[in-house]
Amino acid sequence: MNPTINIAAYSDALVVLGTAGILVPIVSRLGINPTLGYLVAGAVLGPLGLGSFIRSYPWLYWFTVGDARNVDGIAELGVVFLLFLIGLELSLQRLLTMRRYVMGLGGLQVLITAALIDGAAMAAGLPPAAALVIGLSLALSSTAIVLELLSKQERLTSTTGRISFSILLAQDLAVIPILLLVSILAAGPGRSVLTSLASALVSAAIALGAIVLFGRLLMRPLFRLVASTASRDLFIAAVLFVILAAGVIADRAGLSMALGAFVAGLLLAETEYRKAVEAALAPFKALLLGIFFFTVGMAIDYRELIGQPALLAASVAGLIAVKALIVLGLSRTFRISWPVAVETALLLGPGGEFAFVGIGMAAAASLIEPRAVSYALALTSVTMLLTPLLSAAGRRFGMRLRAGAAPSVELAARPGGGQNHAIVVGYGRVGKVVCELLRQHGIAYLAADLDAPAVTRDRRAGHEVYYGDAADAKFLEACGLADAAGVIITIHTSSAIDEVVAHVRSLRPDILIVSRARDAAHASHLYSLGASDAVPETIEASLQLSEAALIGLGKPTGPVIASIHEKRDQIRRTLQEAAGKAGLQTIHAVKRKSLRAAADKGS
Repeated sequence: MNPTINIAAYSDALVVLGTAGILVPIVSRLGINPTLGYLVAGAVLGPLGLGSFIRSYPWLYWFTVGDARNVDGIAELGVVFLLFLIGLELSLQRLLTMRRYVMGLGGLQVLITAALIDGAAMAAGLPPAAALVIGLSLALSSTAIVLELLSKQERLTSTTGRISFSILLAQDLAVIPILLLVSILAAGPGRSVLTSLASALVSAAIALGAIVLFGRLLMRPLFRLVASTASRDLFIAAVLFVILAAGVIADRAGLSMALGAFVAGLLLAETEYRKAVEAALAPFKALLLGIFFFTVGMAIDYRELIGQPALLAASVAGLIAVKALIVLGLSRTFRISWPVAVETALLLGPGGEFAFVGIGMAAAASLIEPRAVSYALALTSVTMLLTPLLSAAGRRFGMRLRAGAAPSVELAARPGGGQNHAIVVGYGRVGKVVCELLRQHGIAYLAADLDAPAVTRDRRAGHEVYYGDAADAKFLEACGLADAAGVIITIHTSSAIDEVVAHVRSLRPDILIVSRARDAAHASHLYSLGASDAVPETIEASLQLSEAALIGLGKPTGPVIASIHEKRDQIRRTLQEAAGKAGLQTIHAVKRKSLRAAADKGS
């Protein structure tokens, strides 16, 4: 054995990487959230879990983490990257667009929740500084878990998704003053609060000024130089250099590396290299965040979970109830509908990953006693594990509230059918463009959507769109499906598209169905369900990109457009054959021609 190699550090690193490469993919196949997979794996395999039994069972040495200090560096790097990515995703324009919900709803949620938890912690006997840090930390929710859940449900752009994202964005912004506050409170004994505050603020201003100056003067020239080499490796190296350099500057000033990385992310977000940086970090993002959550799980002490189960259960219920009621009350104050308010409240009721960061920093500075740290982290971890269940409960309550609510005048409007018209399913950005083009070409249409707030807004703005489910036979009958010339599906949720295609085809075997598809595989599946034509988003984007590039490079417009059409037809034939629908599509083509002729004759 080589005496210069730290086998303990390598074995612990192997456990972390093995979790990322083997265990998490397995739990993901089982439908478990990967973030929760990392969290549970850290708790079970960490030094407070099975790692605490290494002395009794030496064989556990190679399957558990025996010393958290061996992976502290990786954990710190995960936090740094997390804050950098949050900074990179922010922009002044985005904040201005969402300022009402971010600064208003989200800001009030953090302040009110922190104040209530702070008061409860002080009543429990904690010192003011410890109570303040715990109150602010527990006021935050899990950005990673909530956004992962909404993304898998394809609901990030829904009203619930937008409101939840706004509050989470406000919470992410609150992390920075929280970390700064911990640095101020951690000032050495014997110094007055004002002296500590002034010293910390001066150090913070100098450090952040240096980072901003570096970013403004050197960042663009640096990335311009690196980009000119056309080397992906060098570009990644430059990105890592900027992240770590900003972090080290902040650390030397007595702040956290994460704060420096956040500022670097903000600076890069305003440059033309933002997308390139996101692409360069994509291979590392999931891994580093996963490792971060693994180390978060290692801080969970199972003894707290089983030592006082009744007290812990009451605390879990209390924390979720307090946060949920505050979000619910504020949401209604901001005139958000009951279904969305209830679902958002339950989604954001649990604690979040930044509680481990804030409380961990305070513990390292001896601001909070170890017992209180263990209890607070155990409380946070249990609530985080409950997030998927609360999300499901929120959706169910929301659906019941929507079903029981009296429809507004806009939602009560019923379609009057038509003759040789098109039924457009979905009236989002894609649906509006389709309807505008149908109108320009003199084709009658009827638009339908299942997003109640969107339908209400659009009808108040004068748009002819109706609220209803296109998979419901009675609603389709009201839309005049029996006399319609075609159905155009523009919604983006795969399962909903499949349901509408199958339902329409069963009711009208002869009707034209043109549907949006997620990708080539989904398009092939839609053909097998009976779609007349399916337009894959990814393929259509590549065709349009190719057309623009060829014309921009000087090729004649006519031949380019002809080749694009030929390529589109070739792809369509391939997908139809893959679905085993080539013969059926010929029949559909004949029927489309007859329908168009009838429509032309009728017009």
